[in-house]
Amino acid sequence: MVRILLHGCNGKMGRMITEIAKSDENVKIAAGVDTYTGIPNDYPVFDSVEKCNVDVEVAVDFSNAGAIDALIDYCVEKKLPLVLCTTGLSEEQLGKITEASKKIAVLKSANMSLGINLLLKLLQDAAKVLAPAGYDVELAERHHNQKVDAPSGTALALADSVNEALNNEYHYVYDRSRVRQKREKKEIGISVVRGGTIVGEHEVIFAGTDEVIEFKHTAYSRSVFAKGAVEAGKFLAGRAPGMYDMGDVVGL
Repeated sequence: MVRILLHGCNGKMGRMITEIAKSDENVKIAAGVDTYTGIPNDYPVFDSVEKCNVDVEVAVDFSNAGAIDALIDYCVEKKLPLVLCTTGLSEEQLGKITEASKKIAVLKSANMSLGINLLLKLLQDAAKVLAPAGYDVELAERHHNQKVDAPSGTALALADSVNEALNNEYHYVYDRSRVRQKREKKEIGISVVRGGTIVGEHEVIFAGTDEVIEFKHTAYSRSVFAKGAVEAGKFLAGRAPGMYDMGDVVGL
């Protein structure tokens, strides 16, 4: 049984991961970390990761960017594999994660769902065929009104996947209202909607002459992300140092 340290255990995603783990006989939440400790749990909860003294095999994070640096330092010190699900990280933090992966196993993913990670591969196949044929690439994402970062980490991951297939020759445009000009050939437009309780919608459009091809993923519940996080934790425990992603977990 894999023993997990759940970082951000009392947030919405943390509570969902806790519930999903209860029905999985191969995993156990052994300890949690959250600045809010007022929610009763079946495991000890610490208000800072440095205070955690429970024996665990992997850390799973669903917190916020401000809490990541201390978590990385802790995991490196304890030689603890780390599943990072938090988005909106700075370039400095991303560099720190890369350095940490030389000492511990790190799995970083902008989105933990199986569908999104399959979509990342499908988009690369589509981009290699459609972009050279003159199709424009646009991306739209929609989330609930409490989401802070925009565009979403998943939206950027989808755009990056397309761009990687195109030798990173494209650039991203986030706001067309600032410059009145025609769309450039090698750009990917990214638009954002925030409203209501939308869990997550991502749509990638390849628009050609008299033809449009659309790829869309809709998450109806956060449970798809929580389930993915638990699977990632089971996968990463005991792994050698290095950078991993959900593609490794699902075998893509």
